[in-house]
Amino acid sequence: MKIQVKFNVTEICNNLLEEKLKVLGYPFKLGTYGEVEITQSLSDKEKQEMMAILNSSGMSVVNDQQTIVIQKVKAIIEDLIKHEPTAVKLNISEFLKEKLPYSYTYLSRIFSESMHISIEKFVILKKIDYVKELLIEHNLSLTEIAHQLNYSSVAHLSKQFKNTTGFSPSTFIKLKKQIKNNA
Repeated sequence: MKIQVKFNVTEICNNLLEEKLKVLGYPFKLGTYGEVEITQSLSDKEKQEMMAILNSSGMSVVNDQQTIVIQKVKAIIEDLIKHEPTAVKLNISEFLKEKLPYSYTYLSRIFSESMHISIEKFVILKKIDYVKELLIEHNLSLTEIAHQLNYSSVAHLSKQFKNTTGFSPSTFIKLKKQIKNNA
């Protein structure tokens, strides 16, 4: 028997993190965007033990402030697109300035330097990834998706989809169906 499984990576990671921290027995609070607050002081040995357990699970503690900020920007954008699609219409620079205590100029510079892509292009890539998910897994029409994600028109969504993926949305759906039928 074959089944296809869809993963919610954020939920899986949070569950794994929580499981590993519970094993260690340190009191903690899970925050947003990958933040964890250990609510007691840890010795150097305990910190090393925690790092070893997290590393063995494919997780690592990030110490570089710029990397932390970039991870937060990415998480905020992904969360915005998937959970507050009507807010996508907002100016992304204003939205990030509301969520993070940094200027958009600073965020844009460190994001581009690290990711080799602008924040605006990243937003488009994440929106198109979500459009693909909505087309395939939720069987929504392009009109419904354009409305949900605040595109000015279906034509604008289709053009952005084709520019990003190389396929029109209808060609993409046909290819996915062919792959599914041949599996």
